Amino acid sequence: MPKDDALVGDSSGDSSGDSSAAGGDAAATSTPPTTDLPDKPVDDSSKLRAFLSILRNFIGVSDIASVRFSLPAQLLEPIPNLEYWNYLDRPESFASIGKSDDELGRMLEVLRFWFTKDLKYVKGKPCKPYNSVLGEFFRCNWEVKDTEAAVSLPKESKSTSTAASKTASRTASRTASKESISKTAFRTASKESISAAPSIASTSAASASPSTSSPETVKISYITEQTSHHPPVSAFWVDCPQRGITARGFDQISAKFTGTSVRITPGQHNLGIFITLAHRDNEEYRLTHPDAHLGGLLRGALSVSVADTCYLTCPRTRIKAILQYLEDGWLSKAQHRVVGAVFRYNPDNDTVSRIKDIPATDLLAEISGSWHERIYFNLPNSPKDKHLLIDVTPLVPASKITPPAEKQLAYESRRLWADITAAIHAKQYSLATRLKHELEESQRSKAALRKENNHEWTPRFFTVAEQHIQPGRPHLTDDGRRALDNLHHDIFDLDEKLTPSGEFAR
Repeated sequence: MPKDDALVGDSSGDSSGDSSAAGGDAAATSTPPTTDLPDKPVDDSSKLRAFLSILRNFIGVSDIASVRFSLPAQLLEPIPNLEYWNYLDRPESFASIGKSDDELGRMLEVLRFWFTKDLKYVKGKPCKPYNSVLGEFFRCNWEVKDTEAAVSLPKESKSTSTAASKTASRTASRTASKESISKTAFRTASKESISAAPSIASTSAASASPSTSSPETVKISYITEQTSHHPPVSAFWVDCPQRGITARGFDQISAKFTGTSVRITPGQHNLGIFITLAHRDNEEYRLTHPDAHLGGLLRGALSVSVADTCYLTCPRTRIKAILQYLEDGWLSKAQHRVVGAVFRYNPDNDTVSRIKDIPATDLLAEISGSWHERIYFNLPNSPKDKHLLIDVTPLVPASKITPPAEKQLAYESRRLWADITAAIHAKQYSLATRLKHELEESQRSKAALRKENNHEWTPRFFTVAEQHIQPGRPHLTDDGRRALDNLHHDIFDLDEKLTPSGEFAR
């Protein structure tokens, strides 16, 4: 799901009033309203009541993510948004993409990664981190044991060897066969209780031969930067040189309060996650985000639900996956069900957007399960033999390795917010709110100076969204590439640089 920056529009994210993607904001120097709370600890239910009272002011506003207002420190989680949000909750799943020699297996490995990227919402509660300021950045490494095996397919699956015949027959199949694929199977999957134990023929991990040697340690590096604030956009890049895997994209959301929940959708620059496999002839996979709902405001227990469709595509292999997140009933216990299909498609004429419209002759695999528990796949010629793709039940988000405090720059997330974070942890909320307001005012002053001098903000590590021939795919600058390469070697030294307006920002 899309990044949750500004689920409630905290002005610390928008106070800069400057944008490399959309230009300056005439109202950049205006001071957003504040909400004062007593300087005492606030429990979760009190936080939700305060959030709800604020959100009620925005009923009918088309995008509250673009509205600036200042939240008191008591309502914030003491963590920077750029640090909190990333798609590497389980880095070993990312590092395992591309292991399979079968192109269907590789798409299933991408799906396995997909179902681990939002563990923070599965295992924890939604929270409101600090919104990012313009030019803020975060970098880190993960070092994990390479314990995720390649997805192993049953011997009867010959997706690679039959690719040519599938391609040749695609046109004929689309005109001759409009029948729904395995309608009964999907209907059954959508109704069955997820807790019921399915018949499992094998699992992807168990199918692999056990190894007596200890797993290799794999390093994955990550850098993200807030590149714009009107609209608020950040760029990210993930790199695993040992496996030849990269991921990149822009994060931007649109949020609307419906009266009982907040609907979160991808913004115009957020076209998904783009994963490239250098060791597989540069196969590129695009993963789009479904809409999500932040609910539980009235009950006093925040939760994230998804009832939408998303798509994973690989033009080079001509394989596409459709995932449909099913809506839970109002009175039933949430089961977080998802069904899906993997099939052959024509990248030059991609017209299939619903599972039921997939020609049966193009179907490669079916997906079913709960994205909070276990996900299974089965092949169309053996629909009752379900194979475990991923079990997220025992998993928790992995820890990051960040630069030492003395190596962090002024606009590096942890250092930028360090004093505010310390005050919140010490329950000195008045101090934290005052420091936060000072940071916001500093950003507004810098934005006004840039506007006065006709200086446009230029990101340090990434190019801006409008400069790209391929939309949705950020590019690293020379500084960005150097910073990422240094991360691979645990070199955290970076120089502070003057911005166009003469400020030492990073």
